[in-house]
Amino acid sequence: MKKLFNNFLSEEFRERLERIIIGIAIVSFLLHLLVIFLVSLDIIEISSKLTKSPISAVYTPFSFILVYEVFLLVFYLPRSISIYIAKQYEIITLIVIRRIFKDIGSIEMSANWFRLENDLQFTYDVLTTIILFFLIHLFYKNIEKQAEDEYTNLPEGKVGINKFIKLKKSIAVILIPTLVVLAVYSFTAWIVSSVQDHLENITTFKNINNIFFEDFFMLLIIIDVILLLFSFFYSDQFQKIIRNSGFVISTILIKLSFSVDGFVNNALIVGAVLFGYLILLIHNLYKHGKILNH
Repeated sequence: MKKLFNNFLSEEFRERLERIIIGIAIVSFLLHLLVIFLVSLDIIEISSKLTKSPISAVYTPFSFILVYEVFLLVFYLPRSISIYIAKQYEIITLIVIRRIFKDIGSIEMSANWFRLENDLQFTYDVLTTIILFFLIHLFYKNIEKQAEDEYTNLPEGKVGINKFIKLKKSIAVILIPTLVVLAVYSFTAWIVSSVQDHLENITTFKNINNIFFEDFFMLLIIIDVILLLFSFFYSDQFQKIIRNSGFVISTILIKLSFSVDGFVNNALIVGAVLFGYLILLIHNLYKHGKILNH
């Protein structure tokens, strides 16, 4: 397990993967632009929001950036619970931004902007992105205040620290092949369903923006609960129990956002990140003795 961790979750591997993902993202962006150009010339026929505007081509490289963010989430899991949660927030923010690029080709410049569904959703997403960006900034700012002892947030004593870190490393190593299998399954299922729908001239498959990530956040909920339960072995401090319980609730709210559309979707996402930030903020107040324990 230690060898696998050193091979796939080392700083060297992270830097190598970063360069690979950037290269793939650039190539995919150019290929997507080429497809849009061919569609505009009627050389090929593809009916999709992603082929209506050159701006929509940004959707594809963003998908690969999201892949790298997923890896970073796994990368930071053994190192810091708070940064691991922050990466969840970054991922859902990038999903919202990616949705903006997907829907931008369907925007109608009209005086009825706030009555048109696509235009209204675009407005929701832009405002949501700004709010999320600010909340994530505040979240990281509060992590920095406790960075020196992030490893000791849960366990009490050196033995507890080592055991808990080993547990997180094991989960991270198991997560890598699990996520690869989940990604392949999700993409294959989307391809098969899309082909069937095209042949039957129907559209029944779920939103392309939800592919993989809806199941991904369900997996994260399971991991968060496991970490929460194991944390009870090492600490019974009220503020730490509430902090980790709050992070589980935050992840659940993000998962629920995939099951709804429109304003409720955006409200759940913002609510999830705001809730996580407030939980961390109050936890830090406890930690620094600014809230009295009774």
